[in-house]
Formats: sequence, structure tokens, C-alpha cells
Amino acid sequence: MSGALHIGVWTHEERVGTLAGVEGDLQRTVGTNIRRIRAAGDLSQEDLAELLGHHRTYVGAVERGERNLSLRALERLAGSLGVDPVDLLAGGTGSDGATVEGEPGAPPAVT
Repeated sequence: MSGALHIGVWTHEERVGTLAGVEGDLQRTVGTNIRRIRAAGDLSQEDLAELLGHHRTYVGAVERGERNLSLRALERLAGSLGVDPVDLLAGGTGSDGATVEGEPGAPPAVT
């Protein structure tokens, strides 16, 4: 038998190759959604930072996709913006390359 049999297990090279080019995409999607929802609610970065107990520069870094948020931080941000945490994930690209779209409060639609 030639070649290796892979059942649900990726080699390091396959895993790294798959992640190349998408690293940070979700962070940028979340940041873009936070900025959009914050602006629609007429909140400044400073206003949102005050609600979160952080400095304005933290909110700016999150919105630029420069901060890797924990699930707890994602929940706090969503709560401060008055949306469901899932709303912050909408608009990105799924693992299969499909675009995830949706309006805040509605389940995301995959196209």
C-alpha cells in the first residue's frame, strides 16, 4: 500500500496550508461588525470603551481585527451593543468558502 491513509487526521503541513490566507479573517469580520453596529447605534469608540471598562484604543484595536477576543469578551461586546454574539460573526466566510450573511437578530444565511 502506497501513501498514507488519513481518516480525520491532518498532517501539520496540511493544517498549516489550510489555515494560510484565512488567519485573522474572523477577527476582521468581528471588528467590522462591531464598528458597523456601534456606529449605527450612534456610539463613539470612547462610549463603547466606557461601557466595557476599557480604554478607547482597545475598541479601536478590536475594530481593526488586531485583538484576539475570548468568548467572554465577545459576549460582553455583544451585550454592550445590544445584540446577540452571533450577530458579530455574520458576514464572514465559512470554512467551506461560503459567505455567511445576516442581519442582526436573524439567523445567518449561508450563500
